[in-house]
Amino acid sequence: MVFLSNRVHPDGTGDVAALRGRVATIAASAIARPPVVGSFPRSDFGPTSPLAHSAPVRQPVLTGIDVLRAEEFALLKGKHVGLVTNQTGRARDGTTTIDLLHMAKSHSLVALFSPEHGIRGVLETTVPSTTDEKTGLRIHSLYGETRRPTDAMLQGIDTLVIDLQDIGARFYTYATTMAYVMEEAAKRHISIVVLDRPNPIGGFQIEGPTLDRSALGFTGYFQMPIRHGMTLGELAKLFNAENSIGADLTVVSMRNWRRDEWFDETGLPWVNPSPNMRNLLEAIVYPGIGAIEGTNLSVGRGTDTPFEQLGAPWIDSVQVSAALTARRIAGVSFYPVTFTPTSSTYAHEECQGVFVVVTDRAALRPVRVGIEIASILHTLYGAQFDLDAAASLLGSKETIARIRAGVDPAAIAASWEAGEAKWRLLRAKYLLYY
Repeated sequence: MVFLSNRVHPDGTGDVAALRGRVATIAASAIARPPVVGSFPRSDFGPTSPLAHSAPVRQPVLTGIDVLRAEEFALLKGKHVGLVTNQTGRARDGTTTIDLLHMAKSHSLVALFSPEHGIRGVLETTVPSTTDEKTGLRIHSLYGETRRPTDAMLQGIDTLVIDLQDIGARFYTYATTMAYVMEEAAKRHISIVVLDRPNPIGGFQIEGPTLDRSALGFTGYFQMPIRHGMTLGELAKLFNAENSIGADLTVVSMRNWRRDEWFDETGLPWVNPSPNMRNLLEAIVYPGIGAIEGTNLSVGRGTDTPFEQLGAPWIDSVQVSAALTARRIAGVSFYPVTFTPTSSTYAHEECQGVFVVVTDRAALRPVRVGIEIASILHTLYGAQFDLDAAASLLGSKETIARIRAGVDPAAIAASWEAGEAKWRLLRAKYLLYY
């Protein structure tokens, strides 16, 4: 497939990257498996004419736990189950996955496992192991003394079920927790079942530098771009094959989810995946704002709008807002703010900075926004801004070096394209949805 386009927009701000991303995903998928006639809905590319038929009414999205429940938990019949979950693990009607697996008669739920932020998703520190008051089951922490399940934790378990809501960014730690669980399960011949959930920021867009091998770790399990465009179930399949984990893996796929759907189009209720991820707007900007959180900036933790604003005591908010506005970045605008976080970086110190307003989420490239901010802060406040500290989450020493050298952020973003294309092709054979 050849994609031809030119700069037809008279104001110079148009961007065909969203369409290009969709075309590239479908083309890459066709390499891995033959397309099914009619499998790509016309609405993926917009109406073909003013008389084009209206898009059909979308069926409600059923997550993995909804599907498992509808199938009367047949997959778990006779199993002794350990469940890795948190507050996001719940069916469409609000019933928690813990309760559903505990009440079902087809199997025995024998233990619970919690990721970062705990089983209720409210902790910002290490998570202790404890006991669930309602079920009496032991809750083993995978974000405390160990980040991997141990022999003692896995005693009496033959199947591990994972039900977690990811956010779509490489450094969000639930994917790594899942991978560590898969690795430990494979060593002990314990089966893995992943109950899949939507990527809340969509499954088409891929963006950002590929993680340096030297940066592999808990906030980056696999060498991939920051915005990976996959569901947790798809990542499980990819990790299992590409990292040769060899787990006995089953992914319970969603029904009726499409790659072009944002979370607010699924009809599913939003449950905060972590204490500071409180709405879809924050999830949309997170791949960029989160990428530079390792620096000496407040990204709004300890305020009502984390990731929607950022700043520091040494910033002039008007100056930074004006510099960012002058860049005319697609899909976003900025205005100067002053805020005082009650916790985290610069707790109880007045910070000046900018508020990030998403004006067009389809056109927005959030990682590019993070690079634009870092570039301007380095230019204006090189002595105060700790640019090198961005390396841990941004994950690319080359990108840091380019910012330091004053390379235009647009050119920096363009330098990621080869890695993005490589990832798009690699992931194609593991995609479950179109």
